[in-house]
Amino acid sequence: MKGKITAILKGLLLSLLVGVCGGGMGRLFSAAIALVTGLRLQNGWLICLLPVAGLLSVWLYRRLRVDTVGTNQVIASTCENEGVSPLLAPAVFVASTLSHLCGASVGREGAALQLGGGVATAIGRLFRVDKERQKLLVYCGMAGVFSGVFGTPLAAVAFTLEVAWVGHMRGRAVIPTLLSSLSAYGILRLLGGEPERFPLTLPSFSVPLLGKLALIAALSALVAMAFCRLLHLAEHGAAHLFKNAYLRIAVGGALLIALTALVGNQTYNGAGTDVIHRVFAEGEIGYEAFLLKLLFTCVAVGVGYKGGEIVPTLFIGATFGGAAAALLGISPALGAAVGLTALFCGATNCLLASALLAAELFSGVGIGYTTLAAVIAFFLSGRVSLYTAQRRDRLREIYHK
Repeated sequence: MKGKITAILKGLLLSLLVGVCGGGMGRLFSAAIALVTGLRLQNGWLICLLPVAGLLSVWLYRRLRVDTVGTNQVIASTCENEGVSPLLAPAVFVASTLSHLCGASVGREGAALQLGGGVATAIGRLFRVDKERQKLLVYCGMAGVFSGVFGTPLAAVAFTLEVAWVGHMRGRAVIPTLLSSLSAYGILRLLGGEPERFPLTLPSFSVPLLGKLALIAALSALVAMAFCRLLHLAEHGAAHLFKNAYLRIAVGGALLIALTALVGNQTYNGAGTDVIHRVFAEGEIGYEAFLLKLLFTCVAVGVGYKGGEIVPTLFIGATFGGAAAALLGISPALGAAVGLTALFCGATNCLLASALLAAELFSGVGIGYTTLAAVIAFFLSGRVSLYTAQRRDRLREIYHK
């Protein structure tokens, strides 16, 4: 009995340590991304260095021997007895920062999951934990850095527990993961970081309004399916056309430069969080915005730029939902909130995480609408996902047969 209590306490302390380290890493990573994004916006010529940034990223990943490791491998490590290299953390930190410095259309949270996996693996090896405990620490690391980057501790826990195996959650991982996520959030605030929040006001309820929002959610699920399929097609197509990773990312960088020149501005470069804020704060809608962001993201991620797809997914959802709402004659901000939630859920298959993410991002405003949007998208989006390593519960499989 005493040994069991000692093991539990050791596990909780390790979870707390992972959360504290993850929160610090997340805050540092967010600060680095904000710094280089500001530099790029002040010095537009930096986008011309996209091919160079890509070449450096490929070289770094190969040098550290993590060139075959990504978010999918981190997700898989929570279900299998395969760890991830601790060197993944510095590799994805530097490579993602380079991507944002030069304007690749990538996000932060995908990189955060990889950072968390690398940090957790390093701590697990330091304390010589067994394979089962190592898997739990990877959960904690993913949730901790996600929470430290985005400032959504509850969504971080739900996403980490849902994304590996849709329809199934490991009960043993809930408390350690929650401890890591909350401690990481505390470190974020202690270090002066601000959680990501978007302003939202609600119009009066009506049945026609509810129907229009349900339609936006359903259409967003279709966009999510198209986004996932096009992203995977871009990855496979680029790998087939250009076997050499250096050539592939250099060509992709040149294509992104050409696309930016055609658009005439850098609205679709980088993560695009500023655009999402404008949609909610000012109701600024560009009807073509979601298509262009989808195109830029498919090219950037498809050829190998590091950073992840989650913030671009939120961008696509918010701009699509806002545009659809404007056409339907309702609040663009509310439509954007529904579109953001539905597209995130459709692309990740994480129902609870999507509902909690919306609740935290919008400070609880419109939680009924966004939760309904998540449910609709979850059941309409089918088996597609951003993450090919994702497993599915048998009930979910039966539903989609």
